[in-house]
Parts: sequence; structure tokens; C-alpha cells
Amino acid sequence: MTDSAYIIGIDLGTTNSVVAFIDADVQSLEDARIRLFEIPQVVDAGVLEARPILPSFVLLPAEQETPPGALALPWDASARTSVGEYARRRGEEIPQRLIASSKSWLCNTMVDRNAPILPWDSIRPGHSPKSAKLSPVAASAAILRHIRDAWNHRMARTASGLDERLKMENQTIYLTVPASFDAVARELTVAAADMAGLRQVTLLEEPQAAFYAWISGSAGDWRDEVAPGDLILVCDVGGGTSDFSLIQVAQEEGDLVLERIAVGNHLLVGGNNMDLALAYALARQLAESGPRLDAWQMNGLWHSCRRAKEQILSDPQCERLPVTILGRGSSLIGGMVQAELTRELVQDVLRDGFFPACEPGDKPKAARRAGIQEFGLPFESDPAITRHLAAFLDRRDPSGQPINPTAVLFNGGVMKSKLLREQVVTVLNSWRSGNAVREIKGTDFDLAVARGAAYYGLARLGRGIRIRGGLGRSYYIGVAAAMPAVPGLPAPTKALCVASFGMEEGTSAAISGQEFVLRVGEAVAFDFLGATTRTDDAVGTIVEDWQGEIEAITTLETTLEGDYGQTIPVTLELRITEVGTLELWCVSKIDDRRWKLEWNVREQ
Repeated sequence: MTDSAYIIGIDLGTTNSVVAFIDADVQSLEDARIRLFEIPQVVDAGVLEARPILPSFVLLPAEQETPPGALALPWDASARTSVGEYARRRGEEIPQRLIASSKSWLCNTMVDRNAPILPWDSIRPGHSPKSAKLSPVAASAAILRHIRDAWNHRMARTASGLDERLKMENQTIYLTVPASFDAVARELTVAAADMAGLRQVTLLEEPQAAFYAWISGSAGDWRDEVAPGDLILVCDVGGGTSDFSLIQVAQEEGDLVLERIAVGNHLLVGGNNMDLALAYALARQLAESGPRLDAWQMNGLWHSCRRAKEQILSDPQCERLPVTILGRGSSLIGGMVQAELTRELVQDVLRDGFFPACEPGDKPKAARRAGIQEFGLPFESDPAITRHLAAFLDRRDPSGQPINPTAVLFNGGVMKSKLLREQVVTVLNSWRSGNAVREIKGTDFDLAVARGAAYYGLARLGRGIRIRGGLGRSYYIGVAAAMPAVPGLPAPTKALCVASFGMEEGTSAAISGQEFVLRVGEAVAFDFLGATTRTDDAVGTIVEDWQGEIEAITTLETTLEGDYGQTIPVTLELRITEVGTLELWCVSKIDDRRWKLEWNVREQ
């Protein structure tokens, strides 16, 4: 039993955030009812509504840009920032005050993600470059803080105040991240949650959450839709990223079991790229008839295209929508520029530009790089998601046969479009002979990840189906041998097994009975190694002659805290986290210090 009243799943999305929850005391899947939390938010100046989706936008307006009380919230009457629907809409008019895609900035290794750098392009004539900014971590925390305060206002408020047991910070929370988030991005996500007052969070991969949502929504019939031998591709295309995962269906002792066997690379291509492509298409049309848009207007058009695209894709009857761009002078009637986004343009740009037909051996195209380029998010140079998918599936199974999915489960706001789903299935089928790839019907593409995260919390308590994801190889760390120095001969490196083949996520182990020496206070390197053939090595096994069987994967260079050049006797403890990080803890034998090293085993 858990001490919390609820199990909460939070989808902290690039474009939208969603919260789902379930009573923590339900004893079986049949009794479970996953509910969506309607999030109170400002939707217009001074207007508050509760909605199931909270747009992941943070508005930092100057005092003169919002009327008094326009941003007031029940829990903060003097709020000077805004999160949600009004932030998104008002941000189309003052884009230099709008923080968008903070989640994508969390994985941008080229910036200090704890520095106040957002909005990134916030300088325009007439405005001070010293206007308010937030760090990517603080911006993500602002969204989570709004969610926490909204929950506490609606779910924990009583006549005498807030019920501590019902406050969000005292619940069991599962927060989703892209499967391809590296260790630092995941750490920063946890840091953002902590900054928002949510300190009891567990991370979960978004594609797995989408699959859990499908299981939960099938009312127990999921076993009728899959069979042993099925290989299910989870294709999750959201606002900022495209995530691919493969889930194998097998049978053990008469029961179907699920195992996640592959995760794709981090792909910064999604709805944001599509919105920008539509904005440039409209800008070209406008330029043909007269007005040319400047950079500030293009930023506003980008945000306007997002809203119009979502409405066209979600409403089959909507064929066109007007798009308004703020003007730049008195010569423009009403200070506005008018354009029109049509269904035909949306479909052509998205299908042909982002989901083109390609061959199974195709790889993403590397664009010719300029010597100097504008700084910003590191978007993929090739926006063709189908080519990235081809590269992901260019792998072999343990028997050496090509990987061929038999079914596909879609997720993410982009994939709400039937046209785009059908295009992906058509491309997948063009790569294979024999039976066609079938689409597993998912529902609520915007809401599935949050629902699946809540269901996962139930599964962890043994009350639901759980996807297994044991390690597909053994992992080692290089250990320098203790031997006298020999001129011209470096000390040989032995391979110490720190994670054995098949080790499950969420498990831990200690290398007992062995002691090592750790050097702190100066730059050192840790070699990370792996092997797919040595499946019997237990944690703690030392392999002296490992060349040919064990391969070098990466090297972590760092300086561990301590006095310069000091050597500390340590023992080793390790843990495989739920999202694929190998945490290796070096525990001092002489005091209470501990040092953590970590690698993302999903990306190796």
C-alpha cells in the first residue's frame, strides 16, 4: 500500500501538459478509474476556466502589457506571469515575452540550462534587452508549479485550509520524459519538479506511458489484439520531439508478456518544426502579394500557425482558417496583416515535408553546414520523420534477421491526423513483404501519456500489466590494474561488470567483498564498456583479457569533489533507474561521502 491518496501521472509536454490520477487504494485493475484533472488557468484577461489541457507556455509580460488583475489566479491574486491558454494566445501578439518549448531547451547541451535565457529571442525595438527571463529549468518549474497550485486549490482545499494528505506534493507522482532524454535532461526535469515543490517524482518514458494507456483503455481486451511474436512500434510525434520504441510480445507459461527492446535517438523534430514550416509557407505567399514579414512578425506567425494547424487537424469540417499577423506601421490597415491557412497547405507541407515516402535503407540527410549559424535549439537538419524511422529500424534481432514491426501504436498531438497516420503505415508497408503492418487503435493522443503514467503507478504496485525492459547487454567500467610502473607500458585496464545482461530497470546491487581506490579533486576519466555476448557475467565480475568480446562505448571525463589528488578507498553500489540510467555510486570507506557516476544505457 502507498501512503498517498492518489497516484498522479503528469505529461509535461513541449506544447501541452496533462494530468491524470487514480485512487491509490484500488486493489485491482478492474476497480481502477483513471480520471483527468481539469486544470484551472487564465484563458482570457481576467477569465478563469478549468480545462484538461494546460498549454506549456509561460508569459512574462511587462506591467503595461496586461491590465490590472488580468492574470489573477485563485491562489495568487497578484500574479505577474501566466501559464496556459492565455499565455499562448497573448504570446502570439507579444512573442518576445513568451517562453515556448522549455522542455526542448532542457536537452540543449550548448547552453547553461540553469541560466535565465528564455525567451531566447526577446529583443525587439522599443523593449529593453534586460526584460524578465527564466532558465529552461525555471520555466519548466513554472508550469509544474501552476499544476501543483491548481491541484491543491481544487483537490486539497477544505473549509479550514489545505488538507496536507491531499496536497499534490504528498502524492505518488510519475512524470514523463522522452525515451531519448539523456541523463542530464532527466536530472534537470527532476530539478524542475523539485523547484516546483514536487519531491516525490519518478520518471517514465513517454512511449511506454502511451502503451500503458492503450492497455488501460482496452478494458482487458488488449490480449485479443496482439499475439506472441508481435513486434509493436510505438511512434510518438509530439510538439517538440519524435520518439520511437519497440515492444516485443512473448509468451511465458501461457501468459502474454511485454518487453521493451529498443529506444530511438533523441530527435528534436515535431509539431514545432511543422508550425514553423507552415509559417514560412504563408510568409512566401504574403511576399508575392506585397508585405514582407520581419523576424518579430515571423515569430508571431509561428505561434498563430500552431493554433490554426491544431484546429484544422482536429476538425475534419474545417477547410481554412484566417491567420492574423501584427503590422509594423500606420500604412497597414488596422495595424494587421491577414493570411489564410488551408487544409490543403497543411496536408501538403506536413505529409510531403515530414512524412515523405522513402526506402528502408534511407538515412536522414545531412544538410550542408554554414561556418557560422544562428544560435538556438539544435533541431534535426533533416525534418523527414520517416527517414529517421528507417534509420531506427535498421537493426537486427538476436538471430541476425532484420527488424520488422508487425503493428504500430501512434501517440502525440501530430498523429491525431488520420492522413499522417495512414502515410506512416503506407511507408512501413512499402518496406516489407508479407503481412501488412496493422495500426493498433489508440485514443486521446493528447491525453494518453498522462493516463498511461497513472496506470503505470498502479502496475508498479502489482495491480496491472507491466512492460519489462531488462538490459540487452552487460555493462562494465574500466579499472586500472594495480602493478608497478613499467617504462613505455601503461597500466592495463580490466573490465569490471557493473550491470549484468537482463538486469531490470528499477533494481539495484552492491559489489560486496571488493574494495577499489577512487581519485578525487582532479580531472580523471571513466571508461564505459559493453558486451552483447557475455550474458553470464554477474555484477562484480572482473574480466582481465576483454579485447574482442567487450567493446568500449564512451568515456566520462570529470572532476569529483575532494582535495586535489586525494585517493579514497571505496566500495561500489549501482542502480538501473526506470528510465535507463546506470547510476554507479562510489561509497567512501573512511567517511560518509558518496560520488555518483551515471550513463544512459538506452543510448548505447
